[in-house]
Amino acid sequence: MPASRAHLRTFAPASDPYREIAVKRLTPAIGAEIGGVDLAAPMPDAVFAEIERAFAENLVIFFRDQMLTPEAHLAFGRKFGELHVHPAAPSEAGHPELMVIATDENSPRANGEGWHSDVSCDAEPPLGSMLYIHTCPEVGGDTLFANMYAAYELLSEGMKRRLEGLQAVHDGEHVYRGLYANLGVSDRPVYPRSVHPVVRTHPVTRRKALFVNSGFTTAIVGLSPDESDALLRYLFGHLAHPLFQCRFRWTPGTLAFWDNRCAQHQAIWDYWPERRYGNRVTIKGAAPF
Repeated sequence: MPASRAHLRTFAPASDPYREIAVKRLTPAIGAEIGGVDLAAPMPDAVFAEIERAFAENLVIFFRDQMLTPEAHLAFGRKFGELHVHPAAPSEAGHPELMVIATDENSPRANGEGWHSDVSCDAEPPLGSMLYIHTCPEVGGDTLFANMYAAYELLSEGMKRRLEGLQAVHDGEHVYRGLYANLGVSDRPVYPRSVHPVVRTHPVTRRKALFVNSGFTTAIVGLSPDESDALLRYLFGHLAHPLFQCRFRWTPGTLAFWDNRCAQHQAIWDYWPERRYGNRVTIKGAAPF
């Protein structure tokens, strides 16, 4: 069933009420704002369990009006696993796991402008990412998020069979080279390049998700260049359908936490020459299967 003719389904069906946190879903497909939580304060186990549940059910969750120090941001990330160090981006002094996300009038490009899953060029792409925004424009600078479970589920059965067993190349070279020059970061001789399944299985939910993206995916293994380009062009267009999306408006002091295994995102750079500044903590993942 093509997405353009798909009947809107509730991809994240209503579940049991939350008792410890407030959860306000943004769209049927993806995204929820979480209330009643101070991420800098000690967190009871019951609250953390409901945050984990909200993350699994909504794929990306947002916490507004947070006052996070670098230490508190890192500590919240470590609750979900070992932290990842970015292969190219700058980090805050003394905190290699605290990536700098900065765009201003001197930026050659904005970080994350195309649809992507963070650092999918790594052999073991990240589980999830937590972006905390310190400064953002009053208008513009939104981020789009898309549900890759839904993108897979709304493919035709014939296309699902065609994609079964296919592998794709994810390359960081064209993404990272020169991207952070204005921040004083020198390019590395080589950037990560990996091969992953076109359709991956989420290790926790066991659901299938589309795992190609226009940011990093350059070719499908075993197909001719023309065949690969044609199939990727179709998949990139399909996964960007508004049916699968939410659009988030940032305010200073907001933290977003998204699941890179089943969601993609795209930053919108429509605020030049204004400044946007934040920090990202990324949790290590495992090789897709």
